Amino acid sequence: MDIRGCSIDFTDKTALVTGSSRGIGRSIADLLSELGARVIYTGTKRFCDVASGETKEYWQMDATSRESVAECQARILDLPKLDILVNNAGINQVDSVDGLLDEDWDRVMEVNLTTPMKLMRAATKVMKNACTQGRILNVSSLFGVIGRPNRHCYTATKSGLAGITRSVALELAREGIVVNAIAPGFILTDMTKSMLSEERRRSLAEIVPMGRMGDEIEIARFAAFLVSDLNSYMIGQTVVVDGGITVSPGFH
Repeated sequence: MDIRGCSIDFTDKTALVTGSSRGIGRSIADLLSELGARVIYTGTKRFCDVASGETKEYWQMDATSRESVAECQARILDLPKLDILVNNAGINQVDSVDGLLDEDWDRVMEVNLTTPMKLMRAATKVMKNACTQGRILNVSSLFGVIGRPNRHCYTATKSGLAGITRSVALELAREGIVVNAIAPGFILTDMTKSMLSEERRRSLAEIVPMGRMGDEIEIARFAAFLVSDLNSYMIGQTVVVDGGITVSPGFH
């Protein structure tokens, strides 16, 4: 058995991770950096200290603003090369089907679906021009695979992101650009800690067959594999990392 090349190394690679000032995005960006990549972080604030270091850079990008996204696209196109794009930035909207406002629907669509497509378009041009064996990873969600009440807007975008992933993966396969998506389950981030009571967190943990919510680094590790050279033959997939929820008959 040939075990050469069975380690993850991002030396000399450039990665862009959107929505990486906190949460899952930051964990992914930090891990890629630790594994040798030059990483571009993005967030909505004008300045952010998450990207301190010689191999880290921070770009302001507000995914709700078409002007801000267009600026980010232009900066991507100015890069000499881009090896990895991780579309992580996203927002949620919980509302009834008869209570959701048009502007809320449009905002979630813009952030979760339109912006990732625009950034994929820019990244693909750079990858093709540099003849890069690129990697694109879209961060979907457990709720893009299953449905729950009052999450139709969020579910539509995350399901749509999985569909885009399949189509783009087929289009770029012969270019050597590998495209996949990851769908995290219930993950314990700083945001969920602040939004959910201890009782609610316990109730969610009870739903998970493994008996606990996931950790950001568990998503980051799998994301790192998906955008690494180790993943050389899987394309167009949305891989659910949820502690077993989607295969549990009690959840559906």
